[in-house]
Amino acid sequence: MNDLGVAVVIEDDADMRNLLEAVLGQAGFEVHSAADGRQGVEIVREHQANVVTLDVGLPDIDGFEVLRRIRNFSDAYVVMLTGRTEEPDVLMALHAGADDYIAKPFRPRELRARVAAMMRRPRYHSEGVHPQSAPAAPTVSAAHQDTAVLRHNGLDLNRKTRSVVLHGEALGLTRSEFDLLHELLRGGGAVCTKADLVRVVRGEYYEENTYISESDERAVEVHIGNLRRKLREDPQSPRWLQTVRGVGYRLAPSKPDEPH
Repeated sequence: MNDLGVAVVIEDDADMRNLLEAVLGQAGFEVHSAADGRQGVEIVREHQANVVTLDVGLPDIDGFEVLRRIRNFSDAYVVMLTGRTEEPDVLMALHAGADDYIAKPFRPRELRARVAAMMRRPRYHSEGVHPQSAPAAPTVSAAHQDTAVLRHNGLDLNRKTRSVVLHGEALGLTRSEFDLLHELLRGGGAVCTKADLVRVVRGEYYEENTYISESDERAVEVHIGNLRRKLREDPQSPRWLQTVRGVGYRLAPSKPDEPH
């Protein structure tokens, strides 16, 4: 096995498949590929893939159904590749559990940068984790930005173990959801613009002067919406994620009945 683990390419176009195989192989992955969705699911399962590139338009079952099946047994990083850049397709991919999406045609350097950014941020494995098995966290304030553990209104986030516990219950967050929540917690109530949060999700590929599209900002809104659902936020009285209209988001104020 190569240094970075296993990548699986699920793509029906032979030229695109060869390009993806070459890019990921040069990046340091052991690469396997499939020309249709059903075969791709089995290859992901057989080789315990670390990264999957998944075309939306496949000849047998579409990429969204393939993603749903993969998510039943794997937490591999999944990048959706699509020639359709309409917002509903992008949002559907993120809702279905994709970690990122890239519109065709794309630059090989962009794909490598996106995958590298994901691999530098290990995913928190939540399945089968009993809340009591989560590491004990010392009490610290969210205002202390450099501490490993941030607490706010009954929520504990451990940066080193990439774990989140809410009132004793371990939460399963995607990489993007964890990174956004961490950014807002360590901000201690400072407003984070949507552009700021896009850069958090995208990693180092999106530098300060990189153009941020409306689709990028909508993707952040979807991640925040998923976070709120998992946190069971009350939209009328949020305890963690507060919308700043026209700007972005910030950490909600501390509640007097709970420790910070």
